[in-house]
Amino acid sequence: MKVGFISLGCSKNQVNCEQMMWQTHVAGHELSLSAEDCDVAVINTCGFLQEACQEAMEEFGKLRALQEAGRLRHILVTGCMAQRYQEELDQRFPGASGFVGVSGYEKIGEVLASLKGGGDSTPQRIFEDNSAPVPETDRVVIGSEYSAYLRIAEGCDNRCTYCVIPSIRGPFRSRPMEEILREAASLAADGIREVIVIAQDITRYGLDLYGQRRLPELLRALCQVEGIDWVRVHYLYPDEVTEELIETIAGEEKIVKYIDLPIQHISDRILQAMHRRGTGAEIRATFRRLRERIPGVVIRTSLITGFPGETEADFEELCEFLREFKLERAGIFAYSPEPGSPASAMDNQVELAEKRRRLELLTQLQMEVTDRYCEERVGKTVTVLCEGFDEESGRYWGRSGAESPGIDGVIYLESSEDLEPGQFYEVTITAAEDGESVGEVG
Repeated sequence: MKVGFISLGCSKNQVNCEQMMWQTHVAGHELSLSAEDCDVAVINTCGFLQEACQEAMEEFGKLRALQEAGRLRHILVTGCMAQRYQEELDQRFPGASGFVGVSGYEKIGEVLASLKGGGDSTPQRIFEDNSAPVPETDRVVIGSEYSAYLRIAEGCDNRCTYCVIPSIRGPFRSRPMEEILREAASLAADGIREVIVIAQDITRYGLDLYGQRRLPELLRALCQVEGIDWVRVHYLYPDEVTEELIETIAGEEKIVKYIDLPIQHISDRILQAMHRRGTGAEIRATFRRLRERIPGVVIRTSLITGFPGETEADFEELCEFLREFKLERAGIFAYSPEPGSPASAMDNQVELAEKRRRLELLTQLQMEVTDRYCEERVGKTVTVLCEGFDEESGRYWGRSGAESPGIDGVIYLESSEDLEPGQFYEVTITAAEDGESVGEVG
């Protein structure tokens, strides 16, 4: 059978999709990244926010139209939304041939075999224990040929009041270090030059498995993997940023000086209501330490505005924080009251119009900071990983350490000679264009 995969949501979800693709390949089926001309379509859903759930149902509607037109036989719904709404799947996804949760993706081959064989038309359901050890399975990397996500743990123990991830993906479970290093070596052998270390909270790595936090040790070991040139770290928890971790990031040449440190807010009142550890003063101190100890570091964060009880004073404190610290990158979101989360039942919910107003103001403020950062880079020379050629602009493109794939834009490359994707070049930034950069090679 020909099986098409559609992956929605975050980088952790993408890894799950890549693992399902590998299992499908091993089972002898043909792979595709669209549903066109396929026998089966697998839609790997995100269920973190209602907006993501709506996107999943819209994508499912498109697949159903193909199915009703006789151009698709089966649809499988997998991932976070399937896990979150197990009791409502038949109503939300009528006509689906099966459902696979976040801990059953390694069994996708069994589901496909049953579809091929016909038989009972009752939709299959595979929902494994989401507190079990993380299954180890190979992947078919999609997206970039030269950059790949490296998931080091699954689940989360932080229990933020706005978040339903622990109920979907289970408790925090670290992968054994030897398995992570084996996967990194395999990725390098396939031509991957950059690995992006991900988990819901990578700073807890090893605590459950070894009784101690071992992220610095893991990062140092990854830097020894032959063929891997860049190691990028995503999703550090602020109060877990230790001196050893800072020293490791600052001292290891292969670790790009880019840190993704979601803080969500800076007001003590809101941080406490969110059940986030630490205070605004401690967060500020952490950012100062990073600036002082890691020269040239680029910092990305995530912020939520409009959380229940957020006053105008709380919001202004958040704005002032952005003005003062001038973080190069930030993802800013309006609070979404997720059913089942403690925050959804809190008093003093902020009106939708007010949330949108605050979101717009914060976004504009951050855009000004980011634009200024891009303008200040003009004239500087940076190392860029060339990743491809853009037919529309007629230019090659790539990323420096300051651009994480898929979220931070790219650098367009101007060169009198042909460039080779997958190679590194020294590039002088010559211009800034709408938050992205243009540079000259050589």
